[in-house]
Amino acid sequence: MTAKTPIHTTAAPAPAHAFPQGVRKGPLLQVSGQGPVDPATGEYLHPGDAAAQTRRAFDNVHAILTAGGAHFDDVVVLRVYLADRGDFAAMNEAYADFVAARTSEGTPPPARTTVVCALPRAEMLVEIDALAYVDLRVRV
Repeated sequence: MTAKTPIHTTAAPAPAHAFPQGVRKGPLLQVSGQGPVDPATGEYLHPGDAAAQTRRAFDNVHAILTAGGAHFDDVVVLRVYLADRGDFAAMNEAYADFVAARTSEGTPPPARTTVVCALPRAEMLVEIDALAYVDLRVRV
C-alpha cells in the first residue's frame, strides 16, 4: 500500500489550519485550496482585484505542484471558488493567461469547475485547488 505524503514548500503560504499544502499518494497529488496569500508574509494580497488574486493563487498552486514532483501538464482538474459571480470575467481572463503560459504545446488544458460561494475570509475573492496525476514513468 502506498503511503500518503504531505507536501510542504516555503514557496507557498503555510496553511492556517490543520492540513498540509498538498498530499501525494502514489501518482495522485492534491493541492489544498490556495488563495491570494504572500508566502513570505502570510498577508492577503490585492484587495478587490480578482484577476491579481487569481494570479497569486495560481502561483501558490504551482509552487505546491512543483514541491510534490508535478508539472502543470500533470494537472487533470482545477477547481476555482469565487466569492462573487461578478468577478468571473476578470478571473477567467487571468486563468486563461496562466493556463496558456504553463501548458505545453499539444497538451490539453486541465478540466475545470468554477463554484460561486462564500470563502473563508472576507478579503478572498478567489481560491483555487488542483488535482494532478504524476506518471513518473514518462519523466525524462
